Amino acid sequence: MPSRNTPRVRRVYDPPEEADGVRVLIDRLWPRGLSKEHAAVDEWPKDITPSTELRRWYHEDRTRFAAFQERYEAELAGPEQSRALDRLAELAESRTLTLVTAVKDIDHSHVPTLLAALGRSRPAG
Repeated sequence: MPSRNTPRVRRVYDPPEEADGVRVLIDRLWPRGLSKEHAAVDEWPKDITPSTELRRWYHEDRTRFAAFQERYEAELAGPEQSRALDRLAELAESRTLTLVTAVKDIDHSHVPTLLAALGRSRPAG
């Protein structure tokens, strides 16, 4: 069994690169001002993105980051989210996986929590 590749994280606004492999959009909303052609997104699993309610709650007060991470982690434990995480883990087993996002401050977004959950996920099989 091949070892899992660590997913790359890039901004969706950056030009796609051949090294990106499979490009997965990890935002609930489509990036403003970007055509689907220029985004070059292969998959868009909305189940792994923070819920609209959680996203709005966090955006009201960015000092809630620790609580946001805990709440998002709880959302990722749901059955649909677990299946979507397993799918990404499966992709990462066999090829380069690039998670693309529109967020500017990746370190204080949903991305670190998603990466941690993906690291714990097991592909089906």
